[in-house]
Amino acid sequence: MFSHIVVGSNDAAASKRFYDATLTCLGYGEGHQMESGRTLYNYGKGVFFAFTPPLDGAPATAANGGTISFSAQSTEQVDAWHAAGLSAGGVDCEDPPGVRDFGGARMYIAYLRDPTGNKLAALHLISD
Repeated sequence: MFSHIVVGSNDAAASKRFYDATLTCLGYGEGHQMESGRTLYNYGKGVFFAFTPPLDGAPATAANGGTISFSAQSTEQVDAWHAAGLSAGGVDCEDPPGVRDFGGARMYIAYLRDPTGNKLAALHLISD
């Protein structure tokens, strides 16, 4: 459904350290820093995640009520993502990693805030 997601960053070095650590746990490589200040994480087939300083020069802010969730292949990947994020400057938010029931769909999910405050999750769908 999505071609890409871009979040703002006020500290490119802190954001790169955080996203390199967390996305590597999910099987993606390190981000590619561009001359423009953007850093891209290519998932293939034209799909990517990026962070960038805001183009208007104003400070980056986190979306109020927004969450970006990354797919994980196992509960162990979710836990590794969460631990790597905490070690790389992320902040724990929501409940601890664990199983949630969303309208009949069971999932194992963990939440973090990145160095700019963007709310993120890693999610593994549990099949019964």
